[in-house]
Amino acid sequence: MNYSRFLSVVSAAREQNLLRLTSSVAQKNPSIIMISGGLPSPNYFPFKTASFTIEDGTTLEIGEALMKRALQYSDTQGIPELLSWLKDLQRTLHNPPTAKYSPDQGQMEICVTIGSQDALSKLKPLGCNIIKVPSDKHGIIPKALEEILSRWRPEDAKKLNNNLPKFLYTIPNGSNPAGTSLTTERKEKIYQLARCYDFLIIEDDPYYFLQFEKTKAPTFLSMDVDGRVIRCDTFSKIISAGLRLGFLTGPKPLTDRIILHMQISTMHPSTFAQILVLELLRKWGKKGLLEHTDRLAEFYRTQRDAMLAAADKWLKGLADWYVPTAGLFLWIKIKGISDTCQMIMENALERGVSLVPGRSFSTDGSAPSSYVRASYSFASPDQMDQAFQALAEVIKEVV
Repeated sequence: MNYSRFLSVVSAAREQNLLRLTSSVAQKNPSIIMISGGLPSPNYFPFKTASFTIEDGTTLEIGEALMKRALQYSDTQGIPELLSWLKDLQRTLHNPPTAKYSPDQGQMEICVTIGSQDALSKLKPLGCNIIKVPSDKHGIIPKALEEILSRWRPEDAKKLNNNLPKFLYTIPNGSNPAGTSLTTERKEKIYQLARCYDFLIIEDDPYYFLQFEKTKAPTFLSMDVDGRVIRCDTFSKIISAGLRLGFLTGPKPLTDRIILHMQISTMHPSTFAQILVLELLRKWGKKGLLEHTDRLAEFYRTQRDAMLAAADKWLKGLADWYVPTAGLFLWIKIKGISDTCQMIMENALERGVSLVPGRSFSTDGSAPSSYVRASYSFASPDQMDQAFQALAEVIKEVV
């Protein structure tokens, strides 16, 4: 697959940073005398050891040698042991169907990234032509996407300098803000449209492990036979948001470009965060990780049910909503109100309730929206009940 049309002028012009390359090679081979990179002496780092108590009462010990490494610069792509662990995890969970695009064959690659969010705010300043795709309670509607794509001809994808869409960005499970999840059938149809019109799929899936059905829907990555899926995962929702750590899986020609960008922007994700996560994953193993995420999914399912109960109690007749099958959010449409911004940012806050107005998630931040987003991740059931009682009172006042 030719990826050149997916690269911006800036991305295509990036070159390997020789300083990072020489330092990386030297760090991987202890027999090499390191007089290339500007690594500070770890002997004078003030933190020497650390001990962390995990949820089962056992501890993770980071000794002095490992602490020196944890506090030092590391490879832009990520520390090798963590990358190896994540590749094995991806093979287990998503099992790309063709050897050609499997991590083992070198055509698909993984890099560790700094945890990120709010793709919309990142895309707008880049001047991207963002096209909204209609959705319903099951996510993107393939027929609506096909109608949008019919503005172009599939054969135009073979032409140089065509103006076909470059990629589809989607949060397939428990989407933010709508809480919708794509069905397997819809994913298959969307992937075939991607093949027909030659665009990439950016599968941003932070809530993959927070699906409330026991059988998880297959991912776009598991369907990928062309090398057109870039999958984004994060530890933020399952281990720690503050560690700011995630990982990206995709075709090597594209992940290589991302790594070059990271070399001159963030340099690399926190080595300490990577070491800490790696030691935890080693202690748990894949079985322990999946048991942990199953407990998380059950907790958030219970939280979701508590919020739905509060919504049924206080908002029935005042608002509509879908039942989310994954994630952290309930997307609520307020009846009789064309725009919720003032109501949420003024009236609700005055009553001690914090929600997010729907216009925050629009490609046009000034466009009115009758929606609000509520999260069931943090508040207790009693607090949810109080919040929706206050919201109901605000709605009645405004309407």
